[in-house]
Amino acid sequence: MSNVDLVRAAFAAYLAQDRAAMERLLADDFVFTSPQDDHIGRAAYFEKCFPTADRLRSQVILDAVAVDDAQVYVRYEYELKTGERHRNVEVMTVRDGRLAETQVYFGGSFPQG
Repeated sequence: MSNVDLVRAAFAAYLAQDRAAMERLLADDFVFTSPQDDHIGRAAYFEKCFPTADRLRSQVILDAVAVDDAQVYVRYEYELKTGERHRNVEVMTVRDGRLAETQVYFGGSFPQG
């Protein structure tokens, strides 16, 4: 599986809330950082971030590109059940066939159209 395929599999596991699949994809020392989460570990990610997919009406990956041998850039758009739309960027680092780090960058809502 390529690094881009692994990242796409992680997005699919999140949307499906398939924790077993996500556990297989994340490194034991996985680290997650976003404007709301400062270098949280794997356990905190599963407790705080993973369960949030139920807020989404839809999510579409717009770009998933290998930056180098380890990092994948992902840009995606999602719509909340409230109708709000957002676009985020993630830089995901793969090590030994598993996700080692995710850095999420986001701002306010994104206009439709």
